[in-house]
Amino acid sequence: MVRAQREMHRYPARFLASTAMAVALAAGGCSTMTSGSSSPDTTGSIRTETAPRSTVEWRQDMESWGARYRANPANADAAVKYAQALRAVGQRAQAAAVLEQAALHNPDDRVVLGAYGRALADNGNYQQALEVLNRAHTQDQPDWRVLSVQGAVLDQMGRHADAQRYYASALRLKPDDPSVLSNLGLSYALSKKLPQAEATLRRAAEQRGAEPKVRQNLALVVGLQGRFQEAETIAGGDLSPAEAQANVAYLRQMLAQQQQWKKDQRGSPLTPSTGS
Repeated sequence: MVRAQREMHRYPARFLASTAMAVALAAGGCSTMTSGSSSPDTTGSIRTETAPRSTVEWRQDMESWGARYRANPANADAAVKYAQALRAVGQRAQAAAVLEQAALHNPDDRVVLGAYGRALADNGNYQQALEVLNRAHTQDQPDWRVLSVQGAVLDQMGRHADAQRYYASALRLKPDDPSVLSNLGLSYALSKKLPQAEATLRRAAEQRGAEPKVRQNLALVVGLQGRFQEAETIAGGDLSPAEAQANVAYLRQMLAQQQQWKKDQRGSPLTPSTGS
């Protein structure tokens, strides 16, 4: 497992979140999640929706919004945008601290609470994240984005059936949203429901505005079913041929390790016995 995690650093950042899920599936429950610095991912995505931006642009935002925040820590808009820039450059703990203060100053601001819940989830504080996100919307005024984030947090906690109910609720409010469908598809994959995961991710990839990561998630799930050539073709739509080949090669390695792991477990004296 340690070797597999080291090998992940050799492959393209755009595929790391997906291959981390492959590690989780192949290792029978290891839940290491990895992401690029500009788009923190869990399952699908826990982040404010933004257009792709460079690190330089995010750092410029961090400086400008940081100055406004320091001038007035109670300014909800400045706090949210400052924290968003901090998260984008990898300063997640500081982003959570900024939003914690903003939430104290603005206890009923749903935008602040939603951002704070995302930041808590980024830092692995899943139970607290759920508590905060529950306050970010109400049953009579639900927010589909918050529902999707709640689902992603539940997936991180291993509560996949609960997560899928949240995604279903989000989709009732925002039918066919590609980000929610992508989260749902990955949740099915984590539940070992690969055909259902593939169908959902194909539906996500067909939607207007679907991000490249949706297709990469689809390529992952197709590859997990052993259809490597098809997975490489799907991945190649957004990656270079070398990157797509590297991703599929890595996936083959993960699946081979999964088979060896199962074989070792069957022969291990530590394998639980159902006999008397």
